[in-house]
Amino acid sequence: MEITDMVVVPVIIGLVDALKGYGLPKKWCPIVSIVLGVASGVVYVFPEDWASGVLSGVVMGLSAGGLYSGGKAVVGRD
Repeated sequence: MEITDMVVVPVIIGLVDALKGYGLPKKWCPIVSIVLGVASGVVYVFPEDWASGVLSGVVMGLSAGGLYSGGKAVVGRD
């Protein structure tokens, strides 16, 4: 993975924000970020190596959603 591949993180943020505009509940945003990250990691960043794509996708999804704030949203704590 190169540093230019990390441009996917702002794209994930934008897609999740757009989905929030269409009514996506806040508690689902971290999960959607990770799913979009894994999908982009497997399809775009590491199409030849599935395991590396999933790992990098999880990292990108957590980066986009914020690890701490995402955990709070899923658990429901403020």
